[in-house]
Amino acid sequence: MMKSNASAECDVMDLDEERDDAVIGRALRWSGAAIVILGVVGGTAVYVLSRPAPAPVVHTTQLAQVQVREVARVQLPAVRFTDITQSAGIRFRHENGARGEKLLPETMGGGCAFLDYDNDGDQDILLVNSQRWPWDATAGSEPPATAALFQNDGAGHFTDVTVDAGLNVSLFGMGVAVGDYDGDGLADVFLSAVGENRLFHNVGQGKFRDVTAQAGVAGDPEAWSTCCGWFDYDNDGDLDLFVGNYVRWSRDFDAGQNFQLTGGGRAYGRPQNFEGTFPYLYRNDGDGRFTEVAAQAGLGMLNPATGVPMAKTLGVTFIDCDLDGRLDILVANDTVQNFLFHNQGDGTFQDVGAETGLAFDMDGNVRGAMGIDVAPFRNNDAIGVAIGNFANEMTALYVSYGNTMRFMDEAIACGLGPLTRLQLTFGVFYFDCDLDGRLDLFAANGHLEEDINRVQSSQHYEQPPQLFWNCGLEQESEFVMLGEQQCGTELFRPLVGRGASYADIDADGDLDVLISTVGQSPRLLRNELDSPRNWVRFKLTGTRSNRDAIGAWIELDADGQVQRRQVMPTRSYLSQVELPVTFGLGPASRVRRVTVVWPDGSRQDVPDVEVRRVYEIRQSADDAIPRDRTLAARDSATRH
Repeated sequence: MMKSNASAECDVMDLDEERDDAVIGRALRWSGAAIVILGVVGGTAVYVLSRPAPAPVVHTTQLAQVQVREVARVQLPAVRFTDITQSAGIRFRHENGARGEKLLPETMGGGCAFLDYDNDGDQDILLVNSQRWPWDATAGSEPPATAALFQNDGAGHFTDVTVDAGLNVSLFGMGVAVGDYDGDGLADVFLSAVGENRLFHNVGQGKFRDVTAQAGVAGDPEAWSTCCGWFDYDNDGDLDLFVGNYVRWSRDFDAGQNFQLTGGGRAYGRPQNFEGTFPYLYRNDGDGRFTEVAAQAGLGMLNPATGVPMAKTLGVTFIDCDLDGRLDILVANDTVQNFLFHNQGDGTFQDVGAETGLAFDMDGNVRGAMGIDVAPFRNNDAIGVAIGNFANEMTALYVSYGNTMRFMDEAIACGLGPLTRLQLTFGVFYFDCDLDGRLDLFAANGHLEEDINRVQSSQHYEQPPQLFWNCGLEQESEFVMLGEQQCGTELFRPLVGRGASYADIDADGDLDVLISTVGQSPRLLRNELDSPRNWVRFKLTGTRSNRDAIGAWIELDADGQVQRRQVMPTRSYLSQVELPVTFGLGPASRVRRVTVVWPDGSRQDVPDVEVRRVYEIRQSADDAIPRDRTLAARDSATRH
């Protein structure tokens, strides 16, 4: 039976509704599933992101046992120094000619020396002076400045004998070298200067005679000579003379450079703006005359980039670096590389500074080098070359072992470097300040510019000296800086230090210190060491070797502690130390052995040495002693 139209329409509507309900149901089911899936994914993500990090996988490795080395604690010595300049009778003020023009030589002078000019066995003092410039309109208003010679009475009191000695000569002096160049037993004096240098022959009776012209050592009247020293480079038994020159200088060139301080005002010039120079090497001809042989000896170093002379020399000392029996020349240069002139044995030298490690710092840079000294400061086969450098440059300590001639700067490793970085160091020398048998290091400091603190807050014109005690702990703060608690206040009062020297001025066995200055008075400091430590001193006289025995070595064994010391007065900055050699023995009361190796290579034992005594040793006449640089015992000693 056929349905009616109304019924058909109702059936279609019902079918459409069912289809709609099915679609909606499916949609709802898919939506629910999607929500569930999203919930699961979201929950998983939240869990993943918020869950705690898993514990790391730990891999265990068997480590070697490490022993932590502790730096030994040391007891700092009490080494008090007292300023006795005035009470000892030292009346002197250095004249540097500075009157506002600010010419470079005004900053550099002021060497000093201990010497026994009158052969009475004690150490006298010579202070080098500069002068007013000849164009200074006020120069004639006061007596001209001269060097000063002070005679020691044996107890550390001094009398000015400059006029009587004939050394009241005015020149723009720089350095001093003392040596018996003619073998007559009297100490002769050479003075370097801006302009002509001077040689004074000691004629006895406390008198000197100017022999510059006949000796032929005046040099170029336009030159600027600085450090100087006597040594026997050709082993012929007499003393030759090395003279370092600084820069090629003239008033017009200096004044025309317009050097300026930061913030205004003229400044002293930089050595980089001046050409370098060649040194002088005067060969002793044996008749009171000298021949200048620097060029043929190979000492004329040229700048490879410019072809002009390279050296700007301020410091010199001598040592046989490779133990071949010949003295080599160590040269400290300002803002150019240092030199090590290796003695070839045929009258010539070869510079090996760069290849041996002495020429530059560890980064290959040059420094502003001034004073220099060298010694076996570790009481073994190591030698250390100490060089004082400019402000913000550490003092160098180049160390070589044995006769390798391979140097490494150990200033940082041994504790010296960081303590010297801010200082502008001129004079440096090794000496045993507390007589414990180890060589300590002294430094005289001072800037060039009076107004330096205005432009550099870390710098001062006057600077305190420094004393570094050798505590004997190699590579573990080996050099420890002593302070007022150990040395008192008078050693460390700031001054404009330049040259520095030492000697036993009062015959008590310990070593006293002299500091020269530029434009100020010097400072003489007596060592007040109050300890039971023993000592012994030796004064050598050569016969076949040069009479001063310069270059000789003394080896001493005291209760098993072996020390080696060289007879070498030329060291520090423009200065000379005393000729006798002092050994500190610490608590040792017995000297087992003393051996002298003379400059000609002969060896000589010194028997029956007692502590706290001074010995004068004359070279044996035994010509059969074989040439050998080792220090071996012999029975041919003489003691006088």
